[in-house]
Amino acid sequence: MRHRNHRPRFRTWFWSAPLCAAGLLLSLTGCSGGAVDTEPPPSPDGATARLCKALHRALPDKVNGLERRGTDPDSDLTAAWGGKPVVLRCGVPLPSELTPGTEDYNPSAPSVGANGVYWLPRKSREGVRFVTVEREANVEVWVPRDYAPGYPDALLDLADAVKKTVPERL
Repeated sequence: MRHRNHRPRFRTWFWSAPLCAAGLLLSLTGCSGGAVDTEPPPSPDGATARLCKALHRALPDKVNGLERRGTDPDSDLTAAWGGKPVVLRCGVPLPSELTPGTEDYNPSAPSVGANGVYWLPRKSREGVRFVTVEREANVEVWVPRDYAPGYPDALLDLADAVKKTVPERL
């Protein structure tokens, strides 16, 4: 005797095969570590761009335990790590807190140090944006709130590359 809610097997297979194929395709593309959409790269002058390109080559494969990924648009001025990415941008403008003549100017704004590199933190609900202080090129690092306990780790992981390639401003 056939139960009235029973569906023939071919209908189940008919719908499940394409769904499984789509799921497989999505999982393969998700595992490929595709590029991270980032803000447009900064537009620094030539000397700053050269420092940023040197920094890009020296960046670590992992930051805060997260694997490095490509960025979209692809640029020597940007880098990213992780699924909810930590994003680095090099050659950004000087923050208004450190720009004389701006309303926010505060030459004694608190900074945080990580292995000899000092950063100006700018907190928001989504995370913290850090910008280097007293370097020839301004390097910005966005750390999402999800990694809040790891903020210092991300900066420590980047400090050696910054020190090696971006000299202190005299």
